[in-house]
Amino acid sequence: MSAQQPVVRLACKSQSYDWGKLGSESTVAKLASATPGFEVKNDTPYAEFWMGTHPNGASASVDSNTPLKSLLNESNLGAKLHKEYNGDLPFLFKVLSIRKALSIQAHPDKTLAADLHKRFPDVYKDPNHKPEMAVAVTPFEAFINFRPLADIKKHLTEFPEFRALIGDKVASHFESQVSKSPENVADNKAALKALFKQLMESDQSIIANHLQALIKRIKAEGKKDGLYELVVRLNDQFPDDMGVFCAFLLNYVTLNPGESIFLAANEPHAYLSGDCVECMAASDNVIRSGLTPKFKDVDTLVNCLTYNYGPADAQILRGDPYKSTKHTTLYDPPIDEFSILRTKLDSQGEKETVPAIDGPSILIVTEGEGSVKYPGGGSQEAKTGYVLFIAAGTEVTLEAKGGNKPFTSYRAFCV
Repeated sequence: MSAQQPVVRLACKSQSYDWGKLGSESTVAKLASATPGFEVKNDTPYAEFWMGTHPNGASASVDSNTPLKSLLNESNLGAKLHKEYNGDLPFLFKVLSIRKALSIQAHPDKTLAADLHKRFPDVYKDPNHKPEMAVAVTPFEAFINFRPLADIKKHLTEFPEFRALIGDKVASHFESQVSKSPENVADNKAALKALFKQLMESDQSIIANHLQALIKRIKAEGKKDGLYELVVRLNDQFPDDMGVFCAFLLNYVTLNPGESIFLAANEPHAYLSGDCVECMAASDNVIRSGLTPKFKDVDTLVNCLTYNYGPADAQILRGDPYKSTKHTTLYDPPIDEFSILRTKLDSQGEKETVPAIDGPSILIVTEGEGSVKYPGGGSQEAKTGYVLFIAAGTEVTLEAKGGNKPFTSYRAFCV
């Protein structure tokens, strides 16, 4: 197989983490099943499906087993990106299947990432930033950024166990600041930081006492809706964990398929349940604290956050029509490393021609089947779980083959 081939089918790696969906319930497992030699085990959690060149789960050509990184060159990356990213992809593309909440976390910006890597190379293994975007494949739940301050103030009143944990002094200061000067963003952020810091630094035994009292009250009062259900569910997954109280501080969002969220540097977030495609800069840097058995870096998390706050709906991106296409949506975050296209063809024979992109891309079919055709008479079969590398400068035409499901694909790219 030639490195000059414009469309190459890839074999990609799945990752098994405790929070993943089990066996055939996992979208990751269903997609990975298209990879030759993969067999689903029903007691195994399938959490992530990696598409790219990251050494912890590098993709390779299905035909020759040649690593994708070995196939990359100035021609299929484009001269600009080949130089800028040293002959490699600037992004890692994934599918996630989430049964159990991921950690309360943030990703450092480039300056902080370089500093953390220098000081703690065993924890922060590279000097790069890690902006992320998630597009829902199924209904998808997440925490993202801080709630409006009025909501947090309301929760301090409605949930006395939360207030008791924070302490009346810190809670009262927050309430006073929000009430007297709602437009003073700098002071509001300082008050929010003090409140978050108090939660993150609370003694574990005190957290456990207040959380147990909260859960007992919720169950005694028979409250099962909304925030109450979420708190109980998170506590079932991570008993007595500080992260459960973050439900009162962070925006809770539910995405419908095709809706997305962008996770900028130094913003708190956590994925809670569902399936999504996710793209990120090629980095492993995660600052965690709460809802995790992994290392908690409380000081770094508290001090790195922007403490931006606002309504949940402002965090949801629904995409925009892509150029001259009819069935393709563009998700374009304010960063250089990646964007995502979603193409959905509903009926047999329906086609979509996507103009050539100046940089490289990776496409995955998440449902249905069809074909991907490219100049020179080339055609690649494209079934559920098929992953294709598409070289820079390649126009492609997607065509649905019908069946009882739409032909849906997601495509990460960089220009």
